Amino acid sequence: MSFCGSCGKGVQEGVKFCPSCGKEIETTANVQANDAEENKGMAIIAYILFFIPLLNGDYKKSPFVKYHANQGTILFIFCIIFSIVMNILSSTLYTILGWRLWGAISSIWGVLWLAPTALVVIGILNAVNGRNKPLPMIGQFNILK
Repeated sequence: MSFCGSCGKGVQEGVKFCPSCGKEIETTANVQANDAEENKGMAIIAYILFFIPLLNGDYKKSPFVKYHANQGTILFIFCIIFSIVMNILSSTLYTILGWRLWGAISSIWGVLWLAPTALVVIGILNAVNGRNKPLPMIGQFNILK
């Protein structure tokens, strides 16, 4: 049995309007859609400045923001690890190949940085479209409880 969010009376499952007060009964899908619509901006910010939703506590108030703040935090950690690995590899290759061959390889490094950029774009598009869809390869991790 569900309860009307307006008057508190019990209503049968599947009923769209409260028989007592006539207000629409909010379903889980309606609540999730409203949450996504109201908090899109903060979810987008979670991919650009991941710490803003964490600092102001919005991730505690909204499951939609929490999901995208988690994805943004994971993406930030991935970018740090990716940067460290890329710096180690580039230093090693520069030492081995010398500066002449390094010029040809450095353009490949620029292309590799498109991967984290693409993940940011995918995350922002998911937030804009109101979807809780994990990022490819790294989205299955959960940091925020």
